[in-house]
Amino acid sequence: MPLNKTPEDIYRFWLEEVGEKGWYERSDALDAQIRDRYMASWQQAERLTADWATTPEGALASLILTDQFPRNMFRDDPRAFATDDLARRIANDAIAAGHDLRIDPPARQFFYLPFEHSEDMTDQDRAVELFTEFMPGENQRHAELHRDTIAKFGRFPWRNAALGRTPTDQETQVMQAGGYSALVSGKLSLADLE
Repeated sequence: MPLNKTPEDIYRFWLEEVGEKGWYERSDALDAQIRDRYMASWQQAERLTADWATTPEGALASLILTDQFPRNMFRDDPRAFATDDLARRIANDAIAAGHDLRIDPPARQFFYLPFEHSEDMTDQDRAVELFTEFMPGENQRHAELHRDTIAKFGRFPWRNAALGRTPTDQETQVMQAGGYSALVSGKLSLADLE
């Protein structure tokens, strides 16, 4: 397995090589590349991020490693969410230190996404507040959709299969309509499920 990467390697790869257009597009090739390059670092994330997360750039790399990379490395697998608690701890500390405000958008969103990815309503409210204050617009809209989903179901229906959870009838409707992308496109509204 490759040696551990530096924070600079992680954020340069994610921000420059992959870039904003690639952050949310599903790509088997990118997923494999992230597994090959960053699996060893992810497996040691607790130790590595303790050293890295003391600077804005190090915190950013830590959040990419713990919140973004697992979602690529482990699609449809519970390990995709295995470092979510660690990512939220890093995000909390980084925001308290003001690291998020030293990173320009669009990369700043990675400080707030651990809260948006949470299935806890308090975290969801915090995500909406952070995006509203510091990154309004499209990112805020996504945060609101995530929060509204948690308010409706108490969990994300698109995680049920990976986590072995039995979906409700309404969650099945969401997934049959296209999951999160159906909500984003307006093809389905959570209000339609009343």
